[in-house]
Amino acid sequence: MKKISILLFFCCCTTLIGCRKSARNQRERYRSTEIVTESNRENSPIKEVRERRASSSQKKRNSKRSNQKLEGSQVFDRYGNAVFMIFTSDGSNGYQGSGFFVSNDGLAVSNYHVFKGTTIGREQIKLAGSNKSYSVAKVLHKSEKEDFIVFMVNCQNTNYIPIAKSKPRIGDKVYAIGSPRGLENTFSSGEVSQWRADNLMQISALIDHGSSGGALINEYGEVVGITSGSFADGSQANLNYAWSIDVVKPYIK
Repeated sequence: MKKISILLFFCCCTTLIGCRKSARNQRERYRSTEIVTESNRENSPIKEVRERRASSSQKKRNSKRSNQKLEGSQVFDRYGNAVFMIFTSDGSNGYQGSGFFVSNDGLAVSNYHVFKGTTIGREQIKLAGSNKSYSVAKVLHKSEKEDFIVFMVNCQNTNYIPIAKSKPRIGDKVYAIGSPRGLENTFSSGEVSQWRADNLMQISALIDHGSSGGALINEYGEVVGITSGSFADGSQANLNYAWSIDVVKPYIK
């Protein structure tokens, strides 16, 4: 009788310990997927997975960064067709500029002055190496003061240039890709000569009319600026300017 009582006591203890261990493991499993927010009642492990999947496409635009410095030819080979030509009109006169993609779903950047006074949706966007033309599907943000426009082009699976996380320093090597005077995808190289304002840099890379809105890329294959214009007074001075890509970062999600 005593043996039976001891056996029953042992079985009950084993079952109780097993239940506690199972409950603890379950708590640990859910704790590992818990989302820390102000209100955890609105979140769940399933929602976290969905949010991660939804954000994966946003992270793509920064996933192509090279860990090593690239030669100029490598920069052009990788991102030459991420830069495009833009043809606009105010109804009387035609204009030509440049732009570039910052994601593979058609998200693009250019200068505001390339589109100023024109009708959005009637422009022609010509991709490098293609005879097809596209138009702006939607303008997301624009600033005349900092001379930029962020917009969606009605095309998909576009090559794009990842955005630099930090500004280049004076003396850093930079590469410009644009279409000066209608010469598609012209490549030039130079350095950051000086910062003339918080987000305006002077560069030695050559640009000209038609280069406006093109990409300024660092040695790691990241876009650091939007080529904007040059100073022309009849002299041989090489004074070219680009806006830092930082001006558009708040509007690119």
